[in-house]
Amino acid sequence: MSFSTVSLSRLLLASAFAGTLADPGLAQAQAPAASTAAADEKAAPEDDVIIVTGSSTAQRKFDVSYAVTSLSNADIQKLAPLNFADLLGNIPGIQAEATGGEVQNVYRLRGIPNEGSFQAFHQDGLPLYHDNDGPFFKGDVLNRVDLMTRTVEFVRGGPAPIFASNASAIYNMITVTGSDTPAGAVRLTLGDTGLYRFDAYHSGPIGKRTYFALGGFVRRHEGYRPGGFPSDDGGQFRANIRHEFEGGEVKASVLYLNDKNVFYLPIPVADPRNPTSSLDPFLDYFTGTLNSPALRNARLVYSDGAGSKLSEDRDLADGRHTKMLSFGLEYKQALGDWTLDAKGRWTDGKVDFDALYSTTNPADSNVFASGFLAAARTAFNTPTQTVARLGYAIGGTNGATVFDPRATSGLVLSAQYRAIASDFYSGQGEVRLYRDIKTGLGKHSVVFGGYASAYGNEYGQRYQDYLFELATKPRTLDLIAYSDTNQILGYVTDKGVLRYSTTITAGESDVTIWAAFANDTWQVTDNLRIDAGVRHERYTFRGFGIGQTTVNLGDPTTLADNATRAYTGIPNNTRFTVNVTPWTFGANFDLSSQFGIYGRVSEAFRVPSEFNVYSGAANVVPKARQYEAGVKIAMPGVSAYLTGFYTKFDPFNASFLAFNPVTGQNNVPLTFIGSAVTKGAEADIDIRPVKWLSLAGTVTVSDPTISDLVNEQGASAAAVDGNQPIRQPKVYGNFRPAISFDVGEANVQTYLRYNYVGKRFVDLFNRTELPSYDTLGAGLIVEYRSWNFQVVGDNITNARGLTEGNPRTDQLAGQGSSTAIYGRPLFGRNVRFVVTKAW
Repeated sequence: MSFSTVSLSRLLLASAFAGTLADPGLAQAQAPAASTAAADEKAAPEDDVIIVTGSSTAQRKFDVSYAVTSLSNADIQKLAPLNFADLLGNIPGIQAEATGGEVQNVYRLRGIPNEGSFQAFHQDGLPLYHDNDGPFFKGDVLNRVDLMTRTVEFVRGGPAPIFASNASAIYNMITVTGSDTPAGAVRLTLGDTGLYRFDAYHSGPIGKRTYFALGGFVRRHEGYRPGGFPSDDGGQFRANIRHEFEGGEVKASVLYLNDKNVFYLPIPVADPRNPTSSLDPFLDYFTGTLNSPALRNARLVYSDGAGSKLSEDRDLADGRHTKMLSFGLEYKQALGDWTLDAKGRWTDGKVDFDALYSTTNPADSNVFASGFLAAARTAFNTPTQTVARLGYAIGGTNGATVFDPRATSGLVLSAQYRAIASDFYSGQGEVRLYRDIKTGLGKHSVVFGGYASAYGNEYGQRYQDYLFELATKPRTLDLIAYSDTNQILGYVTDKGVLRYSTTITAGESDVTIWAAFANDTWQVTDNLRIDAGVRHERYTFRGFGIGQTTVNLGDPTTLADNATRAYTGIPNNTRFTVNVTPWTFGANFDLSSQFGIYGRVSEAFRVPSEFNVYSGAANVVPKARQYEAGVKIAMPGVSAYLTGFYTKFDPFNASFLAFNPVTGQNNVPLTFIGSAVTKGAEADIDIRPVKWLSLAGTVTVSDPTISDLVNEQGASAAAVDGNQPIRQPKVYGNFRPAISFDVGEANVQTYLRYNYVGKRFVDLFNRTELPSYDTLGAGLIVEYRSWNFQVVGDNITNARGLTEGNPRTDQLAGQGSSTAIYGRPLFGRNVRFVVTKAW
């Protein structure tokens, strides 16, 4: 176990016993409880849960005029998600792909063709890093659920653009804080995939009107697709101190995250020579991976721009190594009729990312080699010797260990090692003033606020391509040029490297944002509520990217270092500003205490990312206009929230192969600009016909389409207009029946979780299909006094399904088959055992 894991373990053990050691009398006076920190939320009817996200003041879930889901820690425990993306996949309107591993997964909101950057992740009302989609780290990288998570609130659409930047949705994680009653829990999770996880938290008073809470988790996991090294290793620690005073409170918090997570990428699942032929004998569908111990010491070679050849040693086992320290401070104070809420956060961190990305489809070994024969002859022929053939050997053995792919699958494949370093900081603060104003025509709840952030990053990325055998945990291969007497004349590769420095980027960025916002919720009558809000933001981007060129690194014995990308050493300075004004307008009408309707329109923007500073890419600012109307039902035994929505996203940038009428060339990559439109409906329903039975589920039915595509050269987009956007299904959802009964003093809950995802496509032409799939999970929970025992199984039928194809290459024209032969499969059957002791 790593030093960081040991250190976090000690912190968590301290958190588990801190309260009892600090004040044994308090601990002895408190009777054990059979629940976690979220007991109050679990006991409250869902419609009476108080919502604070996307609102000027706290409101009941039933009263708000937008789609929101609130999950307590107990709810999350029952769902037992594999990761945060899997949790998002249980929320209506959110399509999640949770097969990339612990973090950096894909989640899309209501058809917006974007992999997460229109969705804001908050902790206690502020982001940890201002940008929703930072330089190679998304919100789910920085935000982890553990026992210090009290609730998570998911706001889709609604007023999200007013209370967060770049947001058509807000996912707000609300942490545990202390109270007069000491509370805590420890939890041990064991899994049959080599998972070992320990969670703990403790909270309570430490003085008069002063309270604390602290806890977190440590975890080590061999992985769903074992690569010869742990896929996850590390954890996080969180703590806060809160002091109440007359008319207000102040709270200070800290978060420390130190975690390594391997990234699972697509794998070949069928033979491209015969797409009906499975590759399971060589690369198992459920456990196969291209992650390999062969890349524990990967040497990346590139030119520094001063004529020097540099090398950097990387370790694939490091995965995405995130180290982050964040401090928060919040102050609330009543000022007459007004309330002041000021909060700030400072985050400093680093992400070192190592991953092996898929590139092209597997190739017949003979066909692949023949493609390099002409180049090898040009490079290695001499007046006395000629390249007669190309052959394979295990990478780095100088040809001593000959390898014949025809003795196994007959295929070889290439993949790309990506090494990225992102050293980031983010400081953000927000001030809100709010109050209720009673008038002759109802009551206004108004909020005025200001937000500011300074964030930035020192960034570097280097990619290089490798050649592999087709196998799980594959060995690298060398492709060698032989004479007719079997002498080695040169190498197409270099110690398994097919191409050095295929991509390099380096630079720095510093960004500032200033925002002002206002929102008014007008309670016109007891039944009618209208609200409107506006937010204006001004961004200033500054920074530089290091110039690039193409060079030959100068080794005459290999083709791998020809025409590589290199730094020029010359910075390209960039400065630009962006202004956006998102807004929202909504209304809610309650026909009775059990039935209500609402409607809303809102508009959100996505400003350029920091990568535009390094790369000099065009500064496009897409917007998402959302219309939504919903019905709310809260009857004894029935809770239902039904929402219809219409989302228009533009500009939608699409690149695909088409005929160029200017040059007369056919099947060339061209860029088209248009819109992505999604019409749909989502439902969140929980029916309890009797006390012991719950029938809960969510479903989203939509029609995502691409429309109005235009090319500046007049090329036709008829083959794509009206198609589904890449990887977006028309139907997805889940059904979760549960039965609860008592056995003596114990309460037993048993449940199923059925998930369904409709068919999608890997390309804009919709030529290559990702078939629909469904999975079945099951769980058993036994609560006995202060103990909670849980067994949960995922994909218990070993259902097959692909969450994505091979996006590096197949988006232009598909994979040459009607069904994907290269993709990221679901994880196979896995089981976890969880035991929790609460007090």
